[in-house]
Amino acid sequence: MKNIRVKILVPISIAAIFILGGIFSYQPVAAETTLKKSIAIQNQINRASANSQKKVDRISDEADRLLHEYRYTLRKTEGLRVYNDHLEKIVSAQEEEISSINDQIDRVEVTNREIVPLMLRMLDALKKFVSLDVPFLQDERQNRINSLARMVNRADVTTSDKFRRIMEAYQIETEYGRTIEAYKGQLSNGDSNKTVEYLRIGRLALFYLTLDARESGIWDLATREWITLPDKYRLSIREGIRIARKQSAPDLLVLPVSAPEVLQ
Repeated sequence: MKNIRVKILVPISIAAIFILGGIFSYQPVAAETTLKKSIAIQNQINRASANSQKKVDRISDEADRLLHEYRYTLRKTEGLRVYNDHLEKIVSAQEEEISSINDQIDRVEVTNREIVPLMLRMLDALKKFVSLDVPFLQDERQNRINSLARMVNRADVTTSDKFRRIMEAYQIETEYGRTIEAYKGQLSNGDSNKTVEYLRIGRLALFYLTLDARESGIWDLATREWITLPDKYRLSIREGIRIARKQSAPDLLVLPVSAPEVLQ
């Protein structure tokens, strides 16, 4: 019985030794495999994380770009809104101006219909006035009237310019009544025609003196003809000519003048 037990125990011990040896020999191989798998998994996780981070970076960049575009669009929209408001005010002002201009055009048409006959009457009155006035600077004054008569019928001159030119002619005629003037000109008296020195004292009197200072005369408003003056007035007329030309200081002159007419 004891030998049998010994024979049986030996194989069991050897088998246990092999089994235990297998167990101990298997553990390092399994740990290395597990480590490699863990490293591979970690690498995959790292790569996935890197790819995810790239995606996050792209999304962040895209979000920044979209935010920048959004802010730019807001500023542009605000600028356009302000500009549109400004344009609306301008358009509104222009519409009011157009309406005002149309009203003025309508009034101008009415004014033209009323002022043109007035200008024609003013021009006709000026012609008659010059023809009946003291005959000084006749060529100059008549040429001015003829120029105005031609201008009134021109289509390329505005009504306002026509009226302004006629008023200027009236102002020039008005100034003649407040000034004195000396000038050379031709004197036609009967059959004689000679060059003389004229002295105009406003519209009160018009004198002449021959160039040799031997003859002087005055325009008679009543008879509308030249009257020869006595020799005593020649020096006063000569001095008046010098004063008018600013060759002598103003002084008192003794000259004949026509008496003012009494209106009935």
